[in-house]
Amino acid sequence: MIFTVVVLGAPYSSAANSTALRFCRAALEQGHTLKRIFFYGDGVHTGSSLSAPPQDEYKLTEQWQSLIRENQLDAIVCIAAALRRGVLDADEQQRYQKSAANLSQDFTLSGLGQLIEASATSDRTITFGA
Repeated sequence: MIFTVVVLGAPYSSAANSTALRFCRAALEQGHTLKRIFFYGDGVHTGSSLSAPPQDEYKLTEQWQSLIRENQLDAIVCIAAALRRGVLDADEQQRYQKSAANLSQDFTLSGLGQLIEASATSDRTITFGA
């Protein structure tokens, strides 16, 4: 089965983000395909490279980065939601003349069209968060 996964919950703010990560791992382990993972709303914070939880806490954003990198997954951060929340790649940093970019290299900024295309070509679209 081919899944598109939408993550709406911010890391550490709700169970949605960690539940989505566990779902993605389980789906891959069972031989399913993840067409795309789309981070929207507060879920865009998952793509920030600046998250630094205490050493004794679960490093959720690092776990996402590892999963994406190891499985060569298409991880899209909604550009409109990201800009509102201060998550920028190098291009947007220059465009808006900000002092830094903080989007992890494992993620790509793009628009809602990526979600629509992935949903149209997947068997199921599953959303985590409200």
